[in-house]
Amino acid sequence: MAQLKVQQKKSTIGCNANQRETVRSLGLKRIGDVVIKEDRPEIRGMVHTVRHLVTVETIDGGE
Repeated sequence: MAQLKVQQKKSTIGCNANQRETVRSLGLKRIGDVVIKEDRPEIRGMVHTVRHLVTVETIDGGE
């Protein structure tokens, strides 16, 4: 299954609480943090909410 590599590029200072909580629930704590998540609709929705704060890269599953 494909995976998403999500990296935080901008700070959450000045963002609304929903966006801060979404970044936190993705597992990102500071600028430059990278997490690998399964490519699921729930994760895609979270990334869409904070698309201006993160960069996303698709990683092929290679199975």
